[in-house]
Amino acid sequence: MAKVSNRFWFMLHGWVSLPIWLLFCFICLTGTIAVLSHEITWLTNPASRALNPDNLAAKPVSELMTIVEQAHPTAAVTGAMTFEPYLVNAIMLTDVDKPYAIAYVNQYTGEIQQINEGMTFIGFMRSLHSWLLFPWHGSYSVGYYLVCSMALFMLASLVTGLIVYKRFWRSFFAPKLRINQGKKTLLADLHKLSGVWSIWFIAIMSLTGLWYLVQAIFWHADIDIEPHAPLIAVEQLPFSPKGDTSSPIPSVSFAQALTLAQTRFPDFQPNYVMKPEHNRDMYHLSGGGDYIFYDQNVYNLSINPWTGEVASASSPETMTAMQTIMHLADPLHYGTLGGIWTKMIWFIFGLILSGMSITGFMMWGLRHVRAFKAQKSDDLGAQILGEAR
Repeated sequence: MAKVSNRFWFMLHGWVSLPIWLLFCFICLTGTIAVLSHEITWLTNPASRALNPDNLAAKPVSELMTIVEQAHPTAAVTGAMTFEPYLVNAIMLTDVDKPYAIAYVNQYTGEIQQINEGMTFIGFMRSLHSWLLFPWHGSYSVGYYLVCSMALFMLASLVTGLIVYKRFWRSFFAPKLRINQGKKTLLADLHKLSGVWSIWFIAIMSLTGLWYLVQAIFWHADIDIEPHAPLIAVEQLPFSPKGDTSSPIPSVSFAQALTLAQTRFPDFQPNYVMKPEHNRDMYHLSGGGDYIFYDQNVYNLSINPWTGEVASASSPETMTAMQTIMHLADPLHYGTLGGIWTKMIWFIFGLILSGMSITGFMMWGLRHVRAFKAQKSDDLGAQILGEAR
């Protein structure tokens, strides 16, 4: 069997990396910004800050939702999202003049600090990074597939790069950065050094990206990784007298549903909660717990608003293998597993990865420009020699 040359691997490494460098670099940069989107929001929007000068205890989400309902009597509060302790809670609502809005409510003081009717910076950056703001057609988006497919090129670049760079582990113990031997040498050293020290990061991004690709295929094929909550049986709905068009009030309040969730899972901390959309719908409660590597939706409960029955509940102990991967992917991809410190590490290596795509393109460009000039010079020399003859 013929031995594959190092030049072949170098060319393969270049071709799988460079033709898509612009898209890849854009995805890396938007993902890097998305990692710190919560902190950037805190810095740029004073209304998003959950200031607590009196060291008050955080109010429960149910109380914050009641505050919004009282301040906006015509509004329908649909759900809530919680973030880091230094960010306000987001209470979602619809009103006669607001098809969709988010109330920023300070969880310590109960003050409504802003009503946001547009896309938030956090939502914009996550959407731009995840599916490039391409439209969704039912259960799939071309942009989502484009972004996820970058994981294949990233993994191929990692493997071919390590094959090309012989004894790459030496860069861990004797890093080499020659700054006085020309642009080409400096770019090559920067690219190699960044690549070696980012092996772990590139591997995580590649593997989580491949999972997102699998997840997209499942969505497109209408295969549910997590089952949907059942609808409430018609027999359990309250009886409404003939001619009564008013909506019946659930027997179980949202505050009681939240208590039931915390009784079922004592360490439950709500992260994303939704009220029923119709009479046969349930309270949907998602939250985190004392799990470092899982996301903040590791607990999921559906609670019957008419009977208080916990119709479905999932936790790490009851998850399937694919459900476990789904709840591990986001903390690994966005670096949220250790709070602000791991976010900063992910941000730095995200910049390094973005820079690698730029240095790789510059190396490729310098090589091809030099080859083009040499070819042009040879052609000119041949032409002069021919005319002399």
